[in-house]
Amino acid sequence: MSIDTKLCLSCMEAHQIQQVTVKEENIFKGKRVEYQAKYEYCPNTDAYTATDEIIDLNDISFKDAYRKAVGLLTSEEIIAIRNMYGVSQKDFSKILGWGSSTITRYENHQVQDSVHDDVLKKVSDDPKWFIKLLKRAKDDLSEKVYHKYLKKANEGYHSHRNRYLKDSIEALYASFEGDNVFTGNTKINIDKTVEVINYLALKVKELHKVKLMKMLWFSDFLYYKKENKSITGLVYRALPMGAVPVGHETLLLLDGVCYEEIQYDEYENSGYKFHSAQGVRFNRLTDSEKNTLEEVIRHFQYDSAKEIIDKMHQEEAYQKTEKLNLISYEYAKHLSI
Repeated sequence: MSIDTKLCLSCMEAHQIQQVTVKEENIFKGKRVEYQAKYEYCPNTDAYTATDEIIDLNDISFKDAYRKAVGLLTSEEIIAIRNMYGVSQKDFSKILGWGSSTITRYENHQVQDSVHDDVLKKVSDDPKWFIKLLKRAKDDLSEKVYHKYLKKANEGYHSHRNRYLKDSIEALYASFEGDNVFTGNTKINIDKTVEVINYLALKVKELHKVKLMKMLWFSDFLYYKKENKSITGLVYRALPMGAVPVGHETLLLLDGVCYEEIQYDEYENSGYKFHSAQGVRFNRLTDSEKNTLEEVIRHFQYDSAKEIIDKMHQEEAYQKTEKLNLISYEYAKHLSI
């Protein structure tokens, strides 16, 4: 409740007007809904009044209550989707192939139908699809505005892509919850894993994919040997060239994991050389975790891929694990470093 001094529309005198919120009920399209309505209260007449602006706000509140009840986007949610791409109401309607005033109406009093609602939800969830619609509507927009929207949409797509990658990794690791012998008593921490990769890439001059995979394993197992828990929560599988984290291909696609593709020889064999992300910070790594990483770096930073593979093959953890099976952290107590 707020209080303002102004001309009261009930008693027609200037005095303090209380703005109050009242729970009301109404029926829309055969459905009864409750909603919060605002009014101005006059203590002199004990009456509620509403300005044109308040009437409009109450109508939107009523329609939004209906939208929520039937599973449609509210007016605020529609505004948020449009703002996500930084587009105007009119241009958003153009991009979606709707009438020029459609979005304006949906953000106010008109309740959208389920078909348009599904389109808006897809636009919210799928920036790549919005980019496709935007390109289709390119001729209906100025070049400056088009490129402005495209840049914003590409940023959204990049962010959405990273969320999808994280979700897929977490879904993959959900099956390992409770299997502490394979997770090292640590729940998968994707952001910390990215920091570990960057830390190694910052300190090791020639860090290629095979070497990175082995250094991650040595880091997690050495920390488990010391602290009875791993750094990242990664689960490792025994492959012919040594230990490799489950989901490693997806991990390397995450934001903050930086590499360049290089050609190794005249036969066009190529691979990845990792480098640290610009401006990277290590806020999630503890001092003890950094010390463990430094120890691993001292042992392996100058090793070639073949040399670190050979050392991996000498580890009891690898020798006693059937190929393609998961490697138990219990072997960490016999780690050679």
